[in-house]
Amino acid sequence: MGWGSEPVRVRVPATSANLGPGFDSLGLALTLYDEVEVAITPQGVAIEISGEGIELAGRGEGHLIIKVIRRTFDAINAAAEVALEQPGLRLSCVNRIPHSRGLGSSSAAIVAGLTAARALHPYGDVLDDQAALTLATEIEGHPDNVAPCLAGGLTIAWTRPDGPRLVRLELETEVVAFIPDQRLATEQARGLLPEFVSHRDAAANAARAALLIAALTSGAAGRDLSPEVLLDATEDRLHQSYRAPAMPGSAALVDRLRGAGVPAVISGAGPTVLAFTTASQVDSMDLEVGNGWHKHPLNVDPQGARLQLPWSGDTRL
Repeated sequence: MGWGSEPVRVRVPATSANLGPGFDSLGLALTLYDEVEVAITPQGVAIEISGEGIELAGRGEGHLIIKVIRRTFDAINAAAEVALEQPGLRLSCVNRIPHSRGLGSSSAAIVAGLTAARALHPYGDVLDDQAALTLATEIEGHPDNVAPCLAGGLTIAWTRPDGPRLVRLELETEVVAFIPDQRLATEQARGLLPEFVSHRDAAANAARAALLIAALTSGAAGRDLSPEVLLDATEDRLHQSYRAPAMPGSAALVDRLRGAGVPAVISGAGPTVLAFTTASQVDSMDLEVGNGWHKHPLNVDPQGARLQLPWSGDTRL
């Protein structure tokens, strides 16, 4: 069995990790998408990009999606005990997820490459969803963004000795992402975190994270908690204050929103601010957001990565 000739198309959502207290564990898939098409060619690599990351088109084999596809092909070969040689690749990307803004752009690229590789490889079925989560986590380094990108909705991710796991929860809610022009590398943001935190702060975050799950899913359970509960539930003591010096504008906006009663957090490593509210509610408060912010009203994406097959329409991977 050899390589096929049909290209595959993949749509992957932006994600917001942490959500305040759920450091490296909670993630939300959002209705902002990158679209990727990958085709097998006789040899070489050709890349075309529009939107975010257009400057990366010349990276060839060094492009993240290409590297993920190659690594996934190797993993499938090993699992299927076959030795298909790496083919040439043609990659086309339409990128809408901002890079280095705390919206999971690298996780989207990893999941897009992995999803495309599973569809392109003739033995791709040997790599099941758990194996895909494990491989995506190995590449990204932590599962909090790749989990919602793969599964959609609200995810809780953790790591066992034998690899990462996730639980997916249904969630319908509106959010507003305030995206700045400023970029911040995840490595830089992680470098600001202390090696140790107090037992009191760890206990406070554990309580807030549990409360956040209850607050976000209360509607689906037939009960509605007060808005004040969600404001309390999004309080964080583990990472946001330590990262504030690298993104003072984001920290100030979080403070202004929360001061007005809006549950707001730093999205992932920042500097995007995510607010659990609607754009109209923010506008009605006459809150001065300030210049340099792009306001994006979004919903929760319920599906995660989707393989778009030209011959059968959209299908869930």
